[in-house]
Amino acid sequence: MREVIGCLVLCAVAAGCGPARLPAATSASAIRIHESPSPFREVTAGPVRALIPDGWEPVAAADPGDAREGIIARPRPGSFEGGRVREGMAVLWIDGARVGVPSDYYYLAAARHPLPPLARGVDCRRVREQVFADHLPSWASGDPDSPGDYVARASGRCRVGRTDTRWAYFVAAPGYGPVRELGIPSSGMYLVVAVMPDGPRVAAMLNRLLLRTAFGDATVEELIAAARRT
Repeated sequence: MREVIGCLVLCAVAAGCGPARLPAATSASAIRIHESPSPFREVTAGPVRALIPDGWEPVAAADPGDAREGIIARPRPGSFEGGRVREGMAVLWIDGARVGVPSDYYYLAAARHPLPPLARGVDCRRVREQVFADHLPSWASGDPDSPGDYVARASGRCRVGRTDTRWAYFVAAPGYGPVRELGIPSSGMYLVVAVMPDGPRVAAMLNRLLLRTAFGDATVEELIAAARRT
């Protein structure tokens, strides 16, 4: 069991070790971009939809040998400083059908995160965290009828080189809970993280990017609402 859990954790959060560990970025032709008069564009890659600021370059994150899929967006040039991300966004989901383990096994990968992917650095801290569902699976000594789900969001600050940044983060392992009824039917885990240089309106902008992200038929805001019902 330890080997399975370790594989899940690596599969789910390997993107957190820096830009080189993100899923392979495919051609821009793999995504659809919807322009608008607002300062944002809507980007779609398969069942994933995200709102990104104008000026960010989106690519589809996919690898034939990897169960992770989604969107990576960042400005060019200047999104990295000293090997760390100071501006960008990753929207990823794990195809549980390809991994082939029970849905509630993703609980540990989602619940045991030190800091979110793309938001790790020498000086990073979590300012706020909200956990909407946290039910230890029955196989891990949880309740016999546990849905084995975990849903949370967090925000914080980092110092990347000489740049002060803010980040916002959402993670969900649907398990067998109400979140399983929404989104992508085969998904074992959802992950969204956005990072931007700090400023007066950045917190509100990050909140908008996070909540407007959609997996299948459900936005992050709707996934959170479903988790609250547990």
